[in-house]
Amino acid sequence: MSEEPKPAMPAAANTTPVKHEDDAIYQEGRLVARVIDPQIRSDAHEIHFAEVNQSDELMLPEECEFQKYRLMIQCIEYASRIDKNAPEKGRVLRGVVAEVLGYRES
Repeated sequence: MSEEPKPAMPAAANTTPVKHEDDAIYQEGRLVARVIDPQIRSDAHEIHFAEVNQSDELMLPEECEFQKYRLMIQCIEYASRIDKNAPEKGRVLRGVVAEVLGYRES
């Protein structure tokens, strides 16, 4: 009698947290937007972004993560679907203010 080969054990899942890029916004671990000129205003518990682009997948109003912060976008001065000068930017949000809800878990 020959023994049937045992199935290979799956490789262990990589549990190392993914390092967040400094110019990116994430939701549920996925990169959903890029930012330009972030200004962290600790005294007001806010972060102001001159521009948020490539944001087609950014769900508003949903909690998101930027660098070490958990955020909720509160105000957008201007939104555009396509920047004629840079169509690769996708949806563009300008004058964005986000409330700092806390810190993300590393």
